Amino acid sequence: MAFLCRSAASLLKSSRAAPAAVCAARGYSAGGQYEYILVEKRGEKSDVGFIQLNRPKALNALCDGLMRELGEALDAFEADGEVGAIVLTGSEKAFAAGADIKEMQNRTFQECYGGNFLAHWNRVSTVKKPVIAAVNGFALGGGCELAMMCDIIYAGEKAQFGQPEILLGTIPGAGGTQRLTRAVGKSLAMEMVLTGDRINAQNAKQSGLVSKIYPVDQLVTEAVKCGEKISANSKLVSAMAKEAVNAAFELTLAEGNRLEKRLFHATFATDDRKEGMTAFVEKRKASFQDN
Repeated sequence: MAFLCRSAASLLKSSRAAPAAVCAARGYSAGGQYEYILVEKRGEKSDVGFIQLNRPKALNALCDGLMRELGEALDAFEADGEVGAIVLTGSEKAFAAGADIKEMQNRTFQECYGGNFLAHWNRVSTVKKPVIAAVNGFALGGGCELAMMCDIIYAGEKAQFGQPEILLGTIPGAGGTQRLTRAVGKSLAMEMVLTGDRINAQNAKQSGLVSKIYPVDQLVTEAVKCGEKISANSKLVSAMAKEAVNAAFELTLAEGNRLEKRLFHATFATDDRKEGMTAFVEKRKASFQDN
């Protein structure tokens, strides 16, 4: 959930079937059907889905229309058998400065509870393909929550992260209290949520919120490179690996180990596992077919 910063404005190969392909192709028209985002494929093999939030005048505030378009773009990339990873970014000034407060200002409890307000925001976290957030500038409130829904976060040198909802008389509502605590620990998360204070990219990396920091003008390029590395592997097995890592946040150690073992065993039912090990023994590069 969250809000405009105060300084701002006040698997997978599942479906190579025709319908999915048409839907995917429609989404890659350099933003064509979209009002609030830009969508294309990047990488030397065009195997990285690229989504850029595009509400510059509002510092990419997350309005309902933007989040619904984001879900549609993610669905299209999920159905595209050529795409192995997805990069999500904003502008150099703001990844996303928060939720659109004007949209939610007059909502009632009955509307929020009855309509399960913000439920569809979780689409980013349910995509089977790896999602990389490339965060420049402000990632505040809903913007920080959106970044944390992604699997990997790369930050630009001037990035700022925060959950300042408390300053608006509310609390995070799209995972901020839960994912932030798991990422940086209770003390720092509690401080950020209760004071509304931000942390910079360096502190975010030290606390484990982001994995790498790059110069502002190199951030997106590096995120796409990471996406290309991921896409070069088996998309099927990458989805299994992602599922196993995410389970660590939900399960006990014993339960997580059992799930990991089952998924590990499951890889032995795939052609890609056989190809990968055979290529290693034969000292050649593996050619994965996502089977």
